[in-house]
Formats: sequence, structure tokens, C-alpha cells
Amino acid sequence: MRFGVLGTGFWAQHVHAAALAAHPTADLVGVWGRDVAKAKAVGAEFDVAGFADVDELLSQVDAVTIALPPDVQAPLAERAAAAGKHVLLEKPIALDVAGADRVVDAVRAAGVASVVFFTFRFQAATSTWMQQAARTTLAGGHGSWLGSRENSPFDASPWRDQHGALWDIGPHALSLLVPTLGPVVSVQAGAGLRDTVHLVLQHESGAASTVSLSHTVAALSSGIEFFVHGDAGRLVLLPETGAANEAFAVAVDELTVAALTGGAHPCDAAFGRDVVAVLETAQRALASGCRETV
Repeated sequence: MRFGVLGTGFWAQHVHAAALAAHPTADLVGVWGRDVAKAKAVGAEFDVAGFADVDELLSQVDAVTIALPPDVQAPLAERAAAAGKHVLLEKPIALDVAGADRVVDAVRAAGVASVVFFTFRFQAATSTWMQQAARTTLAGGHGSWLGSRENSPFDASPWRDQHGALWDIGPHALSLLVPTLGPVVSVQAGAGLRDTVHLVLQHESGAASTVSLSHTVAALSSGIEFFVHGDAGRLVLLPETGAANEAFAVAVDELTVAALTGGAHPCDAAFGRDVVAVLETAQRALASGCRETV
């Protein structure tokens, strides 16, 4: 399958383009960016073209991967789907439900495959954890991602500055708790220091879960942990954070399978839309101080 990368930032260059260039069956055709000079520079690193015109790139590929801010990604995903291209998206797929709905509608109307790259979902340990959870009667769960963007490749990221940990790393927590505990029907939220946020999620199954998220804790406080609990005890997942390229290669494989078979992927645009709905509800709950319905 011929792929184009939309985006020229760190994640686009070092994960999307690098993983596609190293993939044994995917063919990286080119890179498009809002800054054509950067697109040409990233393309040159992988010996492919840098494109100034997104439609020109779309005309030469079967699929695109998008690594751009969510508000930029959403209309480009619609455009790619309308051109008949399969899409591998970043999370969140949009910054509001209306934008996410437009992406889902475009994908469905075009009949193309879609996958959202919730990184942990494409790791073997996560698959094992979810299989174990599926065999257990669960009462609840918890997710904690405490970290810092300081001195990271994402330190200067305007959309992360504006929307914080809730929208950046919240999707990862939801990508694990929603499939194990069921759809979220209501959210309570409380703000901590800086961008720290705490959520209480009520699931359709009757289970409840809690989530703590921050990009602004002290270095010694950093860590990522998820668990669900039920009649078989506690199932803990400590996700691997240094294997994004390997996970992305799996996502490429799974998008390819979905494209060839016409099947829906568990992390497709529709699931990405449901995650956005929970995030939007959490934002309302932070503002109102009340439990909000999804």
C-alpha cells in the first residue's frame, strides 16, 4: 500500500515517516506539510518527495497518515477520505464532537478504512491485558498518566498548551478503559495544579473508573499505570512508552488488513469520535463543577 504522511513535526518525522520507511510492505511515497521547505526536508531524509499541494500527494497514494494538530487533522482527514484514501489518524481525531462527526461521516461515505493511533492499543502487552479483562467480571478501574512536557519534543506545542493533558493524553486512558469497562455515560471532573485533571467516569455497564492526568508534575512523580479490578482481582497494565515506532508499524498492518477486507477496526474513526465525546463532556464538567452526561 502506498502511503503519504501529512505533517512535518517530530512525531510525523520520527514515528510516522520513519516507521513507514522501515516497513517491509508499506511504500512511503511522500510528505506534505504546511511549510513546504519542511516537507521537502523531511521527505529528503527518507528519499521521497516533499509536496506543497496536498491534492497532488493524495493523487499518488492509497492511504495517508496524519500527524498534525487535531483542528488541522480533521478537515484533512475529511479531504483524504473524500478522495478515496484510507486514513491513519492521531488522537484526538478532532477537538469537538462536531468535527469528529464530520470525519466519521466522510470515512463512511467514502467506504475507506480508518485507524486511530492510540499507541498502547497496538502493543502486545495491551492485547493480552484486554483479553484477560474480557474474561473477568469487572467492577471498575483506574488510569494514571503523570508526566511533564518540559524539555520534550512536544514542549512547544500550541494546541497542547491550550487544551492540556486532558485532550493530549486523556485519549490514551479512554482507549483502554472504554473497551474494558464499556461506554462512558457520565463524567465528573476536578482540576488540580496547572493542567492536572481528575475524572470520575460512570460506564454503561454500571462500573466506574477514575483517571488522573498531568503534563506538569515534577520529574520524580512521573509514571503511567492502568488497572481494572473485579472478581478475579486486579489486572495491572504498565504500558511501554519507548516503542512507538513498533506500535505504529502494527497500526499500518491493521489499517492495511481493514482496507483489504472492508472490516471495521476496533480503533476506527467511530471509536475516535466516542473518545472525543467523553473529552468534550469532561471539559463541560470541569467548567460546571457538576456531573455531565455524555
